[in-house]
Amino acid sequence: MKTRSAVLVAAGRERPYASSTPIEVGEIDLDEPHDGEVLVRIASAGLCHSDLSAVDGTRPRPLPIVLGHEAAGVVERVGAGVTRVRPGQHVVFSYVPICGYCEFCAAGRPALCANGTRANGAGTLLSGGVRFSRGGERVLHHLGVSAFSERSVCAQESLVPVPDDTPLGIAALFGCAALTGIGAVINTARVPAGASVAIFGAGGVGLMGALGAHASGALRIVVVDPVASKRELARSLGATDVVDPAAGDAAAQVRELLEGGAEYSFEMAGNAKVLEQAVAATRRGGTTVAVGLPSAAATAAIGHSALVGEERTIKGSYMGSAVPQRDVPRYLALWRAGRLPIERLVSGEFALDAINAALDALASGSVARTICRLS
Repeated sequence: MKTRSAVLVAAGRERPYASSTPIEVGEIDLDEPHDGEVLVRIASAGLCHSDLSAVDGTRPRPLPIVLGHEAAGVVERVGAGVTRVRPGQHVVFSYVPICGYCEFCAAGRPALCANGTRANGAGTLLSGGVRFSRGGERVLHHLGVSAFSERSVCAQESLVPVPDDTPLGIAALFGCAALTGIGAVINTARVPAGASVAIFGAGGVGLMGALGAHASGALRIVVVDPVASKRELARSLGATDVVDPAAGDAAAQVRELLEGGAEYSFEMAGNAKVLEQAVAATRRGGTTVAVGLPSAAATAAIGHSALVGEERTIKGSYMGSAVPQRDVPRYLALWRAGRLPIERLVSGEFALDAINAALDALASGSVARTICRLS
């Protein structure tokens, strides 16, 4: 079959991307689903910094590749042996296809699934197969999802069924931003009610973290970001305080606001220097969680003596330490109850043909989350 898709053909081109066009949009070929695979009509896809990192070369991916990893859609057809979803069902994608039997899955840490990670690194489905092609050349899969396509074939392990009345225009955000940001607070840090929290970075994931902290009952939530509109959005979402890093040492500002520092801090920007600030913003005995993905070569300087003498904790969080089959329905339920108003994070929508310009807006830092409506 044919499908219109956004194919990343070159990484590291200069901005503006609307002119250099690292992504080509057009018809490509898509095979029918093989055993254990599912054909999904994509309804909506969110544009995330992880997509931008593939485009700017910060996190290199094999090319060419159909970009996008945050999506929701409707199952159209299933291959032999599929038992988890049925045609007509609404689904949210998980950007780690979870095999269910590797050592990490067996230990209850499916976000680290060894087989899913291996497939994602190779640009294939969980089986090792590739279902996209163009002119006889293979076109690879982005994190098993390939969200910026009218249709995509994925492993059934990449899908989380959701109620059929779930509005697909907003459901995509539960597959990455919510899993990652909210999960970092709830699953990785396990922030208790009454705690103090500092969040460095108010993009889509950082704002989700603020929502998660608010839903968890954190008493003080400080959000640090250089963009005034994002700081104000964070305040409207439950942040008790906001900090402009341009006004001086951000960590010092947080420590002053929280009388010694935050009990929990989160680096949500994918920047090693910001991670250093997040660590410095915690109090004695504090915990810092690194969530944003920098380049593989990035390093941060952390005081060894303070780490030991003040019993500080530094943790990484990938995909919010999520169990997608558990967490997506849980976060959806909180959204339905009015406790996670994630629709307020959407800065706007764009058509598939405008994806290069949408990347420019994301790279500028002016937007939190933009959504591509595909059907």
